[in-house]
Amino acid sequence: MTKIKELSIEDIDRIIEMAWEDRTPFDAILGQFGITEGETIEIMRRNMKRSSFKMWRARVQGRATKHLKKSPDDMDTFHSRMQRGIALNKISKR
Repeated sequence: MTKIKELSIEDIDRIIEMAWEDRTPFDAILGQFGITEGETIEIMRRNMKRSSFKMWRARVQGRATKHLKKSPDDMDTFHSRMQRGIALNKISKR
């Protein structure tokens, strides 16, 4: 829990973006921020509306692409090919 308290607002925003992206595994968040899957879920729970959290949790639970060991062999990127470059923690829109 102390790791979560030490995170900046920008880091929390980025963790939420990474967790929301279907192809970004929890292992990538762990590697970049040192935040476990459980801590990521706690960050999502605290920083999202209840209905948004429930929708995200239902979508992510059991999803193979959120876990490297379960992901398909041909998945070699951590983000969707449709995702554009990220600048200042905001995803560029079309």
